[in-house]
Amino acid sequence: MNPRPVTKDDLFRFRFLTAAVVSPDGRQVVTVVTHVDADPADGEGKKKKEFSTLYRIDLDSDDVRPLTSGQFSDSGPQWSPDGRTLAFISARGKLHGADAKAQIHLLPMDGGEARPITTLKQGVGGPLAWSHDGRFIAFTAARAEEPPKPETPFRLTRHVYRFNEMEYIEPLINDVWLVEVATGALRRVTDAPTVKAMPHWSPDDARLLILEGGHTDSHNPFQRLLVVPVGESVAQPKRLAADHDVYKAGWLPNGLIVFMGSPTGAPNGDRVDLWLTDGDDAEPVSLSSAHPLGLGGGLEPDMPVFFLGDPTIVADHTGTHIYETLQRGGAMELVRFDVSGTSHVTLVDGPRSVFLVAVTDSQLVYGVSDAFTPPDLYLADLDGSNERRLTNMNEALLTELRRPTLEHLQFKGADGVDVEGWYLRPTADGAQAPYPTILKIHGGPHAGYGHIFSFDFHMLTGAGYGVLYINHRGSTGYGADFATKIIGDWGNHDYHDLMAGVDEAIARGLADPDRLGVSGLSGGGNLSCWIVGHTDRFKAAMPENPVTSWLSFYGVSDIGPWFAVRELGGHPHEIPEVYARCSPLTYAHQCRTPTLLVQADHDWRCPPEQSEQFYTALKVAGCTVEMLRLPLGGHASSIIGPLEMRLAHNDALLEWMGRYVMAPADH
Repeated sequence: MNPRPVTKDDLFRFRFLTAAVVSPDGRQVVTVVTHVDADPADGEGKKKKEFSTLYRIDLDSDDVRPLTSGQFSDSGPQWSPDGRTLAFISARGKLHGADAKAQIHLLPMDGGEARPITTLKQGVGGPLAWSHDGRFIAFTAARAEEPPKPETPFRLTRHVYRFNEMEYIEPLINDVWLVEVATGALRRVTDAPTVKAMPHWSPDDARLLILEGGHTDSHNPFQRLLVVPVGESVAQPKRLAADHDVYKAGWLPNGLIVFMGSPTGAPNGDRVDLWLTDGDDAEPVSLSSAHPLGLGGGLEPDMPVFFLGDPTIVADHTGTHIYETLQRGGAMELVRFDVSGTSHVTLVDGPRSVFLVAVTDSQLVYGVSDAFTPPDLYLADLDGSNERRLTNMNEALLTELRRPTLEHLQFKGADGVDVEGWYLRPTADGAQAPYPTILKIHGGPHAGYGHIFSFDFHMLTGAGYGVLYINHRGSTGYGADFATKIIGDWGNHDYHDLMAGVDEAIARGLADPDRLGVSGLSGGGNLSCWIVGHTDRFKAAMPENPVTSWLSFYGVSDIGPWFAVRELGGHPHEIPEVYARCSPLTYAHQCRTPTLLVQADHDWRCPPEQSEQFYTALKVAGCTVEMLRLPLGGHASSIIGPLEMRLAHNDALLEWMGRYVMAPADH
């Protein structure tokens, strides 16, 4: 077979592994796989829908079998402690006379049909957590059985009253509940006007560890760590690590608690560590401070996979080692930390992204993605040796597709600091260097690009473009100094790093200096807007959900008063000149680059007025500008939103760059 270039329609042919859980005996894995099918009721090809299916993989035989039909969105699987039952979340059929909300279903693993064990009118939320004795499943559920009608007036009192992808917070205030597996009896164990997540049972099943956000008294969006006694009545939770912002947490077998987080007030982009606490009032102790890089980080993909694996801390069965991933440059690697805090060992690395799933008595289970392949499941011995690939989700499709050449770039930023980037050569027939090139800029900004699958990169190479992507100053994976360099100085080192990368690609004969385009989401949208206000070297720009005015962002974003202050160094009345200097809107009148703004209407992270102000300023300046609106979409709608929004974004990217970059002489 002669491989062909990727086209925009291939987005709906990929299958994405979004989660995996290992059975208690370590011999089976259940995975969640998303796929897109045409709606049979509307005829082939007229309308497409996305589903997720559960599959069981036998690790002894590599046998793979579907557990669910593939005609629902089944998610959040969790094995019972005895391995005989699988709990998962799914919305099926009718309930209370309306389309059913997501409920907990139980599936016997020795055969039989799944049955719902909850029938809550408001539905349930995950992740699910079985008690160690198998009697209960902990989950979350909203307090209100029905959300208020949109036309009903309401009053706001919270610091943060709406949040990205959540809309107004009040209707989503939830509690942690228990359902008794044998009887279906329900019991609520928390009672507070906050948003709870990720319940995790103590070794003796007497307490639950939970993360709490949606605070009524703070703009800080990070979660608090709570321990809740599990009794016959709702009990007062105890807050732990009050001086830390927490990302995830879990119990060790000896009853100690490990969490991943950073001291409250630390600069954005500063290191994140593992911390050990006794569940009482003792000061947390860092377990990972000896590692030169902080934990976590993350690479920005273009696929509907933001997390694959266990949302709690993963330890071995003895509780002597903690396993966690961290970003090193453009890769994610798996590291083992000793609970004494004295040692760490890298187990799985390479030019790829590793997602930890589980640690059994004898094996590591993890997902792997790279620049050419969506995630697949892998196994290895506990020391990382004898790696074995367990799934090959897209083998047939990838065989059809032409693989671009990836070039690694290492160059100096404007102040002599080493900066890393990559260049994907186009795969279209007849492509010749130097190539028309699209500079893609990651969001965050404290995140990164690298060895992870991004569909739009491949779509662009298939259309004849080279794709340049760079981890500029502000990116994670290179140490705290690199990531925090932009604080109070957005648009300086980050911008010059990007331009140095463009110059490097041109000097290598890869990028055509007369055919350049730029695009990015969120922080990448901010820098796209910044670029077109500072240089005319790009023929087209497509900023998506950008920050353009720090002053208005401070007041309208769900994280405004927290994020803007940490990024710029103060409140607007304290440093108005910094807010103005770091805002792309300040320089919009200088823009001469044809610009297509992409804006989701329900993006509360970078709300629509950010694009609208920039749009108006460009119109007044006489610059060619258009705006694509994504109705009801959130901040990442072009990646994880409804299919029509992902398709509209990709159509617009190809059309706009084709109009102004591929054939600039026509305009």
